[in-house]
Amino acid sequence: MIALLTGLMAFKAPSHVTLDVHGVGYEVLIPLSTYYSLPHQHELVTLSIHTHVREDAIQLYGFLTAAEKEAFLLLTGISGIGPKLGLSVLSTLSVRDLFSAIQSGDIEKLGTVSGIGKKSAARIALELKDKVARLAPSGEPVEGRGARPENPLYEDALSALVNLGYRQPDVKEALKRVEKSGAMAQGLEGVIREALKDLAKG
Repeated sequence: MIALLTGLMAFKAPSHVTLDVHGVGYEVLIPLSTYYSLPHQHELVTLSIHTHVREDAIQLYGFLTAAEKEAFLLLTGISGIGPKLGLSVLSTLSVRDLFSAIQSGDIEKLGTVSGIGKKSAARIALELKDKVARLAPSGEPVEGRGARPENPLYEDALSALVNLGYRQPDVKEALKRVEKSGAMAQGLEGVIREALKDLAKG
């Protein structure tokens, strides 16, 4: 199984490159995030490789950074998300933006990827929520278990407001401000009422 290739850039295009490794040319499929950072033709480059074996073909997928490869593997581990869609996500969103969208449950941002509908976007956000720490940029805080104490009142208010049509990232920011104001002591209805006032301010 090929995991890494170092060779001369014999050819490059937005969708794939050909690496000359000691006289053998390897065609490697890449996302745009890798393409934009590639060196010039005939220069040396090292790509992290994922080898995808199918009944009718063996395909190589290449990435300049370990984070891109990790994101690709996480995405293609989801039912219904194949390598083609995995590359499409990384061609549209940077790893940092993908991390942020999954962490905050931003379905709209995930839905901007060609081929990813609302259902697929929701599935990505849900299934990768607990694995998103593997994509965290260095020094960036990660929400999840241990980052916030379990608070049923917070979770119930969040769910209720999202069901009313508000975006989850906006609701989370509003609830943070409600927490700081001490309004959590008012119970669920009071918290929702205060959060609605906050959201109405825009």
